[in-house]
Amino acid sequence: MSNVLIVDVGTQSMRGIIFDSNGKLLVKEQVKYKPYLSKENGYMEQTAQMYWGVFCDITRKLVNEHADLMKNVIAMSIDTFRDTAVLLDERNNVLRNLILWSDQRTADTSDPLPAKNRILFKMVGVTRTVNAIRSKVKTRWIMQHEPELWAKVHKVAHISAYFNYLLTGNLIDSYASTIGHFPFDHKKKKYLTEKDLVFPVYELDLKYMVPVCAPGDVVGVITAECALQTGLPVGLKVIASGSDKGCETVGVGCVNANVASVSFGTTSTVQFSTKKYFEPEPFMPAYPAVLKDYYNPEVQIFRGYWMISWFKQNFARHLEKRAEEIGKSVEEIMNEEIESIPPGSDGLILQPFWQAGLTTPEARGAIIGFSDYHTRAHVYRAIIEGIDFALREGLERMEKRGKQKIDYIAVSGGGSQSNLICQIAANIFNKPVKRVQTYETSALGAAVVAFTACGVYTDAQEAIGHMVHYTDTFMPESTAVVTYEHIYRNVYLKLYAKLQSFYKYLEKE
Repeated sequence: MSNVLIVDVGTQSMRGIIFDSNGKLLVKEQVKYKPYLSKENGYMEQTAQMYWGVFCDITRKLVNEHADLMKNVIAMSIDTFRDTAVLLDERNNVLRNLILWSDQRTADTSDPLPAKNRILFKMVGVTRTVNAIRSKVKTRWIMQHEPELWAKVHKVAHISAYFNYLLTGNLIDSYASTIGHFPFDHKKKKYLTEKDLVFPVYELDLKYMVPVCAPGDVVGVITAECALQTGLPVGLKVIASGSDKGCETVGVGCVNANVASVSFGTTSTVQFSTKKYFEPEPFMPAYPAVLKDYYNPEVQIFRGYWMISWFKQNFARHLEKRAEEIGKSVEEIMNEEIESIPPGSDGLILQPFWQAGLTTPEARGAIIGFSDYHTRAHVYRAIIEGIDFALREGLERMEKRGKQKIDYIAVSGGGSQSNLICQIAANIFNKPVKRVQTYETSALGAAVVAFTACGVYTDAQEAIGHMVHYTDTFMPESTAVVTYEHIYRNVYLKLYAKLQSFYKYLEKE
């Protein structure tokens, strides 16, 4: 039996997982870490050394404690979170901490774009979106605030490319990982040229960019230097896969036109797979999929299930001792508390924009409907429901733009471990929700790519048929569906328009 090793680099933890060719998770080593370092409110950074140190700890432990499984590993791959750049000097040494995707600092955009670009953006109604994108380009912020450091920058690489370099000596990335504030043409799967309309938005010279390859390509092999640090065998093939969300979509079997992938992760997303390129929202690209010839249109709730961590940290710390005493997680206790709360949280409605989106740059979070009988548990349930309402709105918009009808949802991410959360999703989407054999779906999707690349399967479709297995299905409950449909149509969908003027006012303060 052949195995593959996948390292899944997440915002809050890293996991090293060995899968066999039937999609069975054989062993997992996980290390949780502090998600970010912050010297100011909204600043979220982390050191590259921390990530690499954890990676080495995980691989050495797998090699030392699971030699029997490691000897059958025929290849490895890495999937990472997105939109996090590593700044490298001429010797590929890291110049500063990584500014994470969740960082909220903004760059000055008072310097105007070329007149032609401004006029065309205004004509198609995307001026605010373009300005929001420009402000979020962290390399622009570094140019403005750390010019002496920027002068030393030789390459700007995603964290996935940096890991590829440490493993193989080759600084290269999968086009399915090149997702962030880079001058990249997602439709053509290559970098923009200087003649492209949106090229000036990123203000990044092409000389800083690293080469890209296709998912399934061999990035290289483990070098002798890497083997000394990681314990991995010299010559082990490293296969390019894709970003965490793209790999999740494969890992839940989201290939056919009638299924959508919903991720209940730190960032919550809804994606589906299509061979037709279209923008899920104006000026927002469909990302190149981990499956060749496919794209993944996506709608993001940037803070998503991070809001659960936020809620736990600020309102449920008292449950930690009880959780330890009874051998449960705080989340499990909170989920038990909301089982008796009816759909709709007794009239409490939440809009989950704790971080604004690119097409809604002024958005903020909101909760309405408070009364004296509402409790902490009501707020927790309203968070879960609010995220689902927002994801449903995004999915319906994508279905309309892509002319694609979704019949069922396949879920992934930490929240998908909860039966209650899956059932709430089934009721709000009014579609069956399916769950696969493991919630480590990012790693499973990367394993599909790796086994296909090694020739164990002829293509990804065959690999998915052997490796992705639906084990649970949650059907919509008619009474709850009626309640949620009423709230969604008559309250949630109207909420943003009602609050938008207030958001814009607060944006100026």
